[in-house]
Parts: sequence; C-alpha cells; structure tokens
Amino acid sequence: MTLAGITGRSGCGKSTVTAWFRQQGIPTLDADRVAREVLLPGSACLAALASRFGGDILRPDGSLDRHLLADRAFATPEGTRALTRITHPEIVRRILAWAEERRAAGESLCLVDGAVIVGGLLQPHCKPLVVVTAPRQASIARICARDGITPEQAARRLDAQLPEETLLAAADYHLRNDGSPADLYAQAARVLDALRKI
Repeated sequence: MTLAGITGRSGCGKSTVTAWFRQQGIPTLDADRVAREVLLPGSACLAALASRFGGDILRPDGSLDRHLLADRAFATPEGTRALTRITHPEIVRRILAWAEERRAAGESLCLVDGAVIVGGLLQPHCKPLVVVTAPRQASIARICARDGITPEQAARRLDAQLPEETLLAAADYHLRNDGSPADLYAQAARVLDALRKI
C-alpha cells in the first residue's frame, strides 16, 4: 500500500486539498486530529508538556490551553523542538497503526495530512510526499481567520516552521495554491492520477 503524505506551512490550504482527496474516495487521516487525541486530559504527553512549558497550560479541568501552548512552543526554535520531541513518537505510532488497518482492509492508497512531516519521524513512512504552497500574505490571512489570532502571531507561527524551500526539496509533488480553487483541484487531480499508478 502507498501511504502518501501531504504537507505545507500553516495556512497553505493543505486541508482543502486533503478534503478533495477524501471526496475522491481516498482514505485520509489528519495528523493534527491525532495530535489532539494524544493531548487529552490525563495523557502522558500532556503531563510532559506541562512540565516543559508550565503548569498553567493546563486548565482547571485538566484540558490543554492550546493557544497558550502554541504561543510558548513556537516562540523559540528550542520550544518547537521540545514540543516535537514530546508528542511525535506517539502521534506516529497511531498514524502507522491506522495505515496498517487500511492496508489490511485492502486499500492501495492512503493519505496523511500533516504540518510536520519533513524532517520528522513520519517522513520515512510517507512515500511519496505532496507539498502545498501559498503566498505568505494569503497564508497569514487564513491563519488569522481560522485561529482568531493577530497577523503578528500568525507570522511568528509561520516563521517557526520549516522554510518553504526545505519542504520543496523533500517534495515528490508540488501543488501551488496561488490561483483559483478550480486550478488547485486540477493540480490535485493530476497528482492523484500519478499516485494511483504507483
């Protein structure tokens, strides 16, 4: 079975592309959803994050204040690395278990949507890799609208992520989200045709 990865910097539109693949009948998994699952109250990951980033990232009911964690973790490169070290091994374990279930069910192609694939524990398992890019200002506007944060916070989040050039160097396919939705979907359709031939 082919486990393809789709990635890109925040606000690039990769979730839109993933939704399109899902509509074509391709099993997809959102790595961000898996990341949220490993941060449910009482989890070992959550306890480790509180130890590293401060107990006040936990609300009185034990749930995670995701915005506060993001603001602290993405403030420095070391903070971002610490977040990754704590959460990614369990996230990858769950993703690979999902992929194995799909393979056992007879699927020949599955897709994982993840912001942090390149340079991480998941990259060796995602072959091939699809990278989505978008103009910086468009990405900032999308992040602000999605997360209710300021342009400055959105820019800081982008700046904490891998440079676009690094993602593209790892890409097997590149989708440019700099035109109309129809243009983006046409590019995705060409990639899907290629993936089905692997």
